[in-house]
Formats: sequence, C-alpha cells, structure tokens
Amino acid sequence: MSSDMASLGFLVADVAKLMRRSFESHLRDKSLTLSQARTLVYLSKNQGCRQVDLADMLEIKPITLARLVDQLEQAGLVERRRDPCDRRAHLLFLRQQSGAELSTIAHVAEQTRIDALRNLSEDEAQALISALQRVRTNLSS
Repeated sequence: MSSDMASLGFLVADVAKLMRRSFESHLRDKSLTLSQARTLVYLSKNQGCRQVDLADMLEIKPITLARLVDQLEQAGLVERRRDPCDRRAHLLFLRQQSGAELSTIAHVAEQTRIDALRNLSEDEAQALISALQRVRTNLSS
C-alpha cells in the first residue's frame, strides 16, 4: 500500500478540520456558532424528532444538545413540544424565524464549498464528490 493510501484517513480528517475552520471563518460575523448551525440544518431535515435522537444524529451527548436547543429556543429559532407518546421526551421543531438563519447557513456553506474546490475543474470537483460519496457508502454498510 502506498504512503498516500495509508494516510487517507489523516487526509480526510485534515480536510474536514480545514473545512470546519473555513465555515466558522465565514460564519464569524453572523449570530450563530458552528454547533448551532449544524443543529438547525439537521433539525430542518428531521422536524419533529426527539431531542435524544437528534443528539444521536449529531454525534453529541444529549446534555450538549439540550444546551444548544436552549440557546436556539431563546433566539426564537426552535421550539420544544412534549412527545404525546412519552411525557419525559421532547420533540423539536423549527420556528418560522429559522428560515433566515438557514439561508445564511446555506450561503456560508456555498462560500466554504467554493474555497474548498478552488483550482479544481468542474470534472475534478464532481469526481471528488462522487468518490467521497462512494467511500461514505462503503463505510456505512
């Protein structure tokens, strides 16, 4: 195995770290943190999910998510509703005001994508994304 292949995991981890750093840099003058932005994006795709399930999706501890949801709730972006099937659990929903924040997140994500793919041709960028999707599929199964 070549040294390039042996360092694939490190390379992917470094790229992920640098993309997070770029995203945070573009988000710097906005009202959200990266963690809050991730929470909103995941919740936008999983409205009505239980708080514990969202924590699982985000790969964070439930108490960490509870603090994030507290912050987002105070900002008027998220609301908790009691789970009718389990009075101890809460279901999470986006509030209407979250639309503007999700648009900001999408814009910041696009700026980050442009930064990451700069100097790659359209074909190279598409090949990279396609290859990474296949790698994700391979490791998910």
